[in-house]
Amino acid sequence: MGNKRSKKDRKKRKIETKKNLSIEKQLKFEQNQEDIELKMLLLGTGDSGKSTFVKQMKICYSGGFSTSEKNLYTCVIQINCLNYTKELLRSMNVLDLNLSKEKAEDKKIFFKLIQTSPRKISPKIADSIKSLWEDPSMKECFKHRNKFQLPASTGYFLDKIHQIADKNYKPNKTDILNCRIPTTGVKELSIEIQGYTWKLVDVGGQRSERRKWVHHFDDVDLLIFVIALDGYSQKLFENNNINRMHESLEVFDQITNNDYFKKKDLVILFNKIDIFQQKIAKVPIKNTFPEYKGQDNYEEGKEFFKQKFLNSIKKSNKRSISTYFTCGTETNTMKSVFENMRKTLIQKYINSIF
Repeated sequence: MGNKRSKKDRKKRKIETKKNLSIEKQLKFEQNQEDIELKMLLLGTGDSGKSTFVKQMKICYSGGFSTSEKNLYTCVIQINCLNYTKELLRSMNVLDLNLSKEKAEDKKIFFKLIQTSPRKISPKIADSIKSLWEDPSMKECFKHRNKFQLPASTGYFLDKIHQIADKNYKPNKTDILNCRIPTTGVKELSIEIQGYTWKLVDVGGQRSERRKWVHHFDDVDLLIFVIALDGYSQKLFENNNINRMHESLEVFDQITNNDYFKKKDLVILFNKIDIFQQKIAKVPIKNTFPEYKGQDNYEEGKEFFKQKFLNSIKKSNKRSISTYFTCGTETNTMKSVFENMRKTLIQKYINSIF
């Protein structure tokens, strides 16, 4: 009887000791959290959605965008709309698509008007863009945008061209999330959550920007690599002979197996699932990945690319790897993903200080 009671007491003391250690860890963490800055490095090739992730964090945790920032986005959105229209008209020539006779006159008007207003959309320019965008041949051209450098958000903005041209126009959250501004140099966002600081570092994904990445490798707590799933059928902005997904795989292999990061925790965001779901029914994966044996559907396609990336990582017992399938413009989804990352990193930090 005495031996049984002794075993029971030892087990009880062990549980209490473990519980007390957990409480001590949490207390020590809370006492020091004002001095804690955890660094997340966002990497990925151009147009993968890294900057959209940072925008979402700004919306969720940093009060959104100031008036001056919205004014900047107004200018960028107008310039983008002008460029999208010019690229569509150029691409129509490549595809041998012709505007109707009436719309051909609108094309002349458009190019004449932008000579005097090359960076701002006047109501008359908006009229010409709307008329051109309504032409069936231009819509047909847009369906083949994977052959050209046209983002999926082109249609979103051209559909509301008169609103964008209004002198009182201020972009809303969805406009800003869909607005593309290629990252040059380094963009940093520090956000305070429950008394400690999260530093997000976004470096440009274009080829010319990648040489700057190495300068930000020190003191990284978490590496986030963003992959645009729809890139399997697109070419690089910088080189129209190279597939975006092939490039992403090569860069991913170089980064994740780099000595700087071999032991760093890794989060992989397979982004733009909404566009991927639309595209996969029309553009077979086998066109660019002949080794693919699955059906052209979302579930099989996303798993193929997930394994493609995971298989390139050299295994390490000291590294945790998490994967998420995301739509960068969905705020609630991106916040949920970040919360999961945050909690995991906090727990790992608490364990490391003992």
